[in-house]
Amino acid sequence: MDTNPIEILLVEDNEGDVGLVEEVFEDARIRNIIHVAEDGEEAMEFLNKEKKFDNAPTPDLILLDLNLPGKDGREVLEEIKKDNKLKSIPVVVLTTSKAEEDIIKSYDLHANSYITKPVDFDQFIKVVKSIEDFWLEVVKLPNSKEY
Repeated sequence: MDTNPIEILLVEDNEGDVGLVEEVFEDARIRNIIHVAEDGEEAMEFLNKEKKFDNAPTPDLILLDLNLPGKDGREVLEEIKKDNKLKSIPVVVLTTSKAEEDIIKSYDLHANSYITKPVDFDQFIKVVKSIEDFWLEVVKLPNSKEY
């Protein structure tokens, strides 16, 4: 059994949402490490191991908000899925947008799933827990150490 922790990149500019996601994943049965990028530029620097992220691990899973300052989540998703080194990393869009055009665009850009963040605190926790259950316990992720 693989004892390496699951590396997760959370791309989120809302500190409250970051805290909730970190709290839920901290209680996970599977070891994980959450790295946070506060905007699209920082996310791409992390993924490309640039600037302060030159020793960053390749994440096993990316949780991506669409509405980010500067480079938004749609642009980040497009860059990830066009990059041969990054495109196999699963990307879960986790956003407040319920707009049909955002859902369609995200899947057109090859998002692995699209989840709308609930406004209700308890529902938000439940959604993050379901992401953890599915992506860390059910799904077999590619080994990021091999690409």
